[in-house]
Order: sequence, then C-alpha cells, then structure tokens
Amino acid sequence: MQIDQKQESSWRGKRPSDGHLAQRALEGDERAFEALVQRYSGPLFSFICHFLGDYDQACDILQQVFLQLYLSLPGLHLGVPLKPWLFQVARNRCLDELRRKRALTFSELESGGGGGEEEELPMAVESIADGRPLPEELAERRDLQRLLLGAIQGLPPRFRAVVLLRYTAQLSFAEIGQALSMPEATAKTYFQRSKPFLRASLSGQVRAGTPS
Repeated sequence: MQIDQKQESSWRGKRPSDGHLAQRALEGDERAFEALVQRYSGPLFSFICHFLGDYDQACDILQQVFLQLYLSLPGLHLGVPLKPWLFQVARNRCLDELRRKRALTFSELESGGGGGEEEELPMAVESIADGRPLPEELAERRDLQRLLLGAIQGLPPRFRAVVLLRYTAQLSFAEIGQALSMPEATAKTYFQRSKPFLRASLSGQVRAGTPS
C-alpha cells in the first residue's frame, strides 16, 4: 500500500502515535510497522541484553518480540502506547529462555530484602549520567557501570526486571506495573527491595579488589 503525499507530510510534521502506526500496519503499510520497530528496538534490545547478559540471545529474543507484535496487532488496543505491552512480552521471553537453560533457581523470586527502603540506589547510577567528564572520570564510570550491571545480573529475576525497566527503558512505575502485570505499588516495592542486594553485591566486588 502506498502512502499519499498528505499522509507523508503529516508523518514528517509530528511523531505519529503507536496506535496510528499500528492501524496503518494493519491496513498493509509495511513502513508503519518498520517505524514501530525503529521506535522500540533500541530500548527493548538494551533491556533484553542486560536481562540475559548474552548479545546473540538478545538479538533472537528481540526478533521474537517484534514477530509477536506483528501477529498480535489485530487484537491489541490501539488507543494506548505499546511500550508496556512490548516490555511485558520481552520480559516473558527472557524468562522463558532462562527457564529453558535452567540458568536460575526460581525459588529466588520470593527471597530476601526488606521493604520500605528509602535510600537511593548506589551512586554509580547517578555518577554515570554526569556531563562533560574528564577522560579519567569516563574510564572510572565505565568501571562503575560494569559493576552495577553485574550486580543487577545477580538480582532475583523479578527484581532485576523492575530495575532494568526503570534504568535501561526509563519506564515509570505505572508502566513497569503494566509491563510486569503487577500493581504500581508492587513495582515500587521490588525496586526498593533490590537496593540492599545491589549494595551488598557492589560492596563485595569492591572488597574483592574490583576497580571502582
């Protein structure tokens, strides 16, 4: 299906909504679906890659997510953003992969951490985002980022999903709740409960002599 000049100019003038692109895709417009892929492939791949810790697996899972989107378009509610739905699919695919490889003991899901923690995440998170650093600072922050991502990899899967959705995908707690099929308050609680795990992991790595 070809796009008329009026439609083409409207695309250039403003960012089309997910629902608009999805509707165009349902009508046979391949460019509309490609636009959805371009819109979400970056944050989805970052989330999947950090969740699994495997680049090649992340590429495969990303393709599966967009295939599921294509097949599910007729049944989706097109009046709301697709982002929470896409990250829910990505998270479920990641867990399926982990189960398949038996890489994790899922009894961990109910373990550890006290609720109501009000302290901030380790300073590594904020320091990575500082502007105009010196080269030495950049190297140090890369080390801190590797430490933090390593600590996140060690979180129980449900906590890990919340933290990664918050920091790699920059979802709100409401969107995280939608993506993970949990109340917003539960997403916040898991985020808070992840902090003692992260602090303990980071402290252990520093004591073991990992660069900081």
